[in-house]
Amino acid sequence: MERGVVLSEVGRFGVAAIELEAPGPGEVSVRVEATGVCHSDLHFVETAREEALPVLLGHEGAGVVEAVGDGVSNVAPGDRVVLGWRSPCGHCRWCMRGTPRLCRTPPVAGERMRSGRAALAGFLGLGTFATRTVVPAAAAIPFPDELPFDQACLLGCAVATGVCSALNTAEVWAGARVGVIGCGAVGLCVVQGARIAGAEEIYAIDLDERKLEAALRFGATHTGEGKRLDFVFDVVGRPETVAQGLGLLGHAGTLVHIGLPLPDTEAALPLPYVFDRRLRLVVSHGGDHVPADDFPRLARLALDGELDLAGLVTKRIALDDIAQAFEEMRRGDVIRSVIVA
Repeated sequence: MERGVVLSEVGRFGVAAIELEAPGPGEVSVRVEATGVCHSDLHFVETAREEALPVLLGHEGAGVVEAVGDGVSNVAPGDRVVLGWRSPCGHCRWCMRGTPRLCRTPPVAGERMRSGRAALAGFLGLGTFATRTVVPAAAAIPFPDELPFDQACLLGCAVATGVCSALNTAEVWAGARVGVIGCGAVGLCVVQGARIAGAEEIYAIDLDERKLEAALRFGATHTGEGKRLDFVFDVVGRPETVAQGLGLLGHAGTLVHIGLPLPDTEAALPLPYVFDRRLRLVVSHGGDHVPADDFPRLARLALDGELDLAGLVTKRIALDDIAQAFEEMRRGDVIRSVIVA
């Protein structure tokens, strides 16, 4: 019998026994070796719709392929893989026109998992807060043996979201002036992405001094607000941070909205201000990453010493420590807690 963290009601979760079937066509079963505790999981715990439950939480995982279904050729049993929650489907209108980064229908596995009598869906198609899970084969991306599991798992969300928001979504250029509002794990990865892109100035903006200190370690050049910035990344996603970000932009600047908004929130858009300055507002959906393309690139950046993954891992914890991990994340005590097998 396997174990996993199941959200049974909004706000109510716990470690429970789960059952897994063999993977179906185009699917793989994975033994989870490490999985990061991401704010998106906590956001879902607090805002999920009852009709979507129960759900096996977790979406930032790495592990070992144990079995493959019919038709799977991209991985084999024994492969070390990072799991990606936004692999493109290959057949929607966005994929068909050659823009898979805009795909809105990533593949999901069939009903292969159960908790008691109830079918169990994996959060964002994965469900990595577990000893094992079943996912689409397209979501399983091999990574180099030299990269430890507890670092590799972070490629699946925090790193891909942050770094690729800078490199893919915004296309930060060399010499740009960048601001990052919210310097948790994703924000620190935005900082790293901007540094890798060659930004000349990177301003870290946060209310927590601990996070500002961390941002300087990861490549920020300043703390506090800059002026006339080319790019501002809003990793918080609240009306007040949207307004703050717009106010920091210079001529033809770009506000990149990353943070998950709370339900029914709205932000005012001062149209004359935006028009006069020719500003842009773009949304980054997980850094608009394509796992098969971006995970290998990010892994190579890490192995080449250009991307710091080890510094993101604050604590290694057990599956039973998930409630405490959420509380520590709320308080800002950790960059990333990683559940390890």
